[in-house]
Amino acid sequence: MKKQINQLLLFFVLSVVGLSLKAQEEENTSFSLDQATEYAMQNSYVLFNTKQDITIAQKQVWETITTGLPQVSGTANYSWFLNLPVSLIPGEFFGGEPGTYIPVKFGQDYSADFGFSVSQQIFDGSWIVGVSSAELYLNLAKQANEKTEIDIRDAIAQAYYMVLISERYKQVMLESLENSTRLYEETKVYYENGFREQQDVDQLRILQKNAENEVLRSDRELTVAKTVLKYTMGYDLNQELTLTDDLEVFVLPLVEEQNTIRLDLINHIDYRLAQSNFEVSEKLYKLEKVAYLPRLSSFYSYTRTSFANEANLFKEEWFPSSLIGFQATIPIFNSGNKQAKVQMARLELEKAENDKRYTEITLQKDYLTASAQMETAKEQFLNTRENRDLAKSILDKTQIKFNNGMVSSAELSQQETQYISTWQQLVSSTMSLLQADINLKKAAGAL
Repeated sequence: MKKQINQLLLFFVLSVVGLSLKAQEEENTSFSLDQATEYAMQNSYVLFNTKQDITIAQKQVWETITTGLPQVSGTANYSWFLNLPVSLIPGEFFGGEPGTYIPVKFGQDYSADFGFSVSQQIFDGSWIVGVSSAELYLNLAKQANEKTEIDIRDAIAQAYYMVLISERYKQVMLESLENSTRLYEETKVYYENGFREQQDVDQLRILQKNAENEVLRSDRELTVAKTVLKYTMGYDLNQELTLTDDLEVFVLPLVEEQNTIRLDLINHIDYRLAQSNFEVSEKLYKLEKVAYLPRLSSFYSYTRTSFANEANLFKEEWFPSSLIGFQATIPIFNSGNKQAKVQMARLELEKAENDKRYTEITLQKDYLTASAQMETAKEQFLNTRENRDLAKSILDKTQIKFNNGMVSSAELSQQETQYISTWQQLVSSTMSLLQADINLKKAAGAL
């Protein structure tokens, strides 16, 4: 009975956990821009590699540090002489004739030894500089990951905006199709009752088919935009995706508020990368210079050895030996090899310094350019939005006139085409405005 109760409890817990996970998966199909960005930070295939690079750099730092720490190694040998070495001894040593030699075998058939050695680096300028350089490489890996995150935020924002704009455009085209269909059906009824001409019916039928084509095109563009967003997020391409933010949340502040984004040069990722590259070149220059300094290390070894004429050496006596010492390596002459390396490192340092200055000027230029493009995009958006509103007003009035027989179907069709054209222009200018905002934030180091 107790076993059955435990099984029921286990089944209940697993069911609750399963439902919870399923609900969580369903919740995760809806994303705001911030949520989509955070999801990408956790699931992006590109970021996975840059994060691994950070871990690799951390291991390399420790690898560099350990070369200056105590090193301990052990050895063990077992030897069996199939034929002992022979030495020739002058014959007169044993009472023989001068000029003759007697072959003699020294040693025993079996020997074994085991021991260990310890070494410690006392001074090595290259190691000191190398440790600090390794820290810089770790910092570079972190900055590369940060730059990748910025690029991901850029790509997510663009893809997210494109989906919102595509959804809005599709909605407008559906309304246009509904309106065109209504006009076509009404005109057809009027024609059947002798109040309209066949030409009016045909003209509105063309208008309706054009609206259908625009709906199909907008639907395909929306599908492509969502696919791009899913791909950028690292999201399942076959899973449904819903956006929770509204387009006006991003657009209205850009046209109603003054631009307050300013260039933060010191904290800009590109400037910090240039600074880090300069520091790495500086360390490499120092590394080549310290190669002129001597190196000092100490060592200790201990060994025990045994000899016998039998294979089992554990019964024999083991003879210990030990050794302690110091070793100094002093560079004296290398035919100018080190001097050439120092000179090349100095030239690389000068290049890195020049690259840093160039990066600073480039970032200032990019910021000023992005600011000007932002103002242009804002003005263009306001103009196209006004054109859209005017085209809508003209279309509404033309429809009233058409219903009262004051204008032809051709003129109505022309105004409908103009309205759709202004919407297409508005879609383009909206994307340009949002893109300009992203570019400005990225140029200012605020993305």
